[in-house]
Amino acid sequence: MRKLTHDDLDWLIALRTDPDVSKYLGGTRLQNPEKIAARLEMYLKCYGKLGFGTCGMIWKESGEMIGFSGLQPLEDTGEIELGYSLAKAYWRRGIGYECASAWLKYGFETAGLERIVAVAVPENTGSWRIMEKCGMQYEKNELHYGMDVVYYAISKSKWLSDNNPR
Repeated sequence: MRKLTHDDLDWLIALRTDPDVSKYLGGTRLQNPEKIAARLEMYLKCYGKLGFGTCGMIWKESGEMIGFSGLQPLEDTGEIELGYSLAKAYWRRGIGYECASAWLKYGFETAGLERIVAVAVPENTGSWRIMEKCGMQYEKNELHYGMDVVYYAISKSKWLSDNNPR
């Protein structure tokens, strides 16, 4: 993983406007060049403000950018959200789970967070299965990013007990 830069905008637009990817990210209403450029600016500001943010995911063998993942503020709540998305060619390989697990570890052990949330459209079963596999628990359906989403969360104490068995 590496921090995103302004130079990643074209790549991010290509990834997020792919119809198979964008259907889980709000479709063309949220995944158009203007909205994606604004989203990238938010990601970049997170690094300075929070010390962490959303990063590009790189396939080691080829150096190809294959997706993005990270921690960021959840729209209008102040909670820290775990987010991830992969190019379709990399779906169902366990990469989403690897990244989500790594970000939870970072969030709790390095950034000192007490709670991390994640959201996904209900149809994105792959995403909420990753959340569950990471130990996150469903709490409710809620409106975020102008969409009905499933809302999952995990506390630091739960994560530590799940990942540091006695």
